[in-house]
Amino acid sequence: MTPRQIALVRQQFGLVARQADTFAAGFYDTLFTLDGTLRPMFPADLTAQRGKLVKVLAQVILSLHDLGAVIDEVRALAARHAGYGVTVTDYDTVGIALLTALGDHLGDRFDDESRAAWALCYGTLAEVMIDAGRSAPPVAA
Repeated sequence: MTPRQIALVRQQFGLVARQADTFAAGFYDTLFTLDGTLRPMFPADLTAQRGKLVKVLAQVILSLHDLGAVIDEVRALAARHAGYGVTVTDYDTVGIALLTALGDHLGDRFDDESRAAWALCYGTLAEVMIDAGRSAPPVAA
């Protein structure tokens, strides 16, 4: 990512973080609308999950200049997701849900440049997670 893209994502995440729970609720609503089969992977009460989503986003966004600082955490997260049954296709659905929720939350501020920066940010994260998930050991039943 370019320095401008990193700055844009960070600035917009600052706006999102001010209403983190509302943003995260919108994300999960969109995700489950896009693919209802993902709902059973999550707890009935999404309160804690919404906080986890925002926390992970914050960690990654703060480390965009040096993803090596969080790469081990991202790989561990990917291994857990693989254990939950997350597939490569699910990462695409999550990406669509994320961009949709950002657009809903940021309104006119989420222009083409913003969408491209966020798509690159998420795509980079998803690529690392997909690669790590493929090499994750199988989870015992």
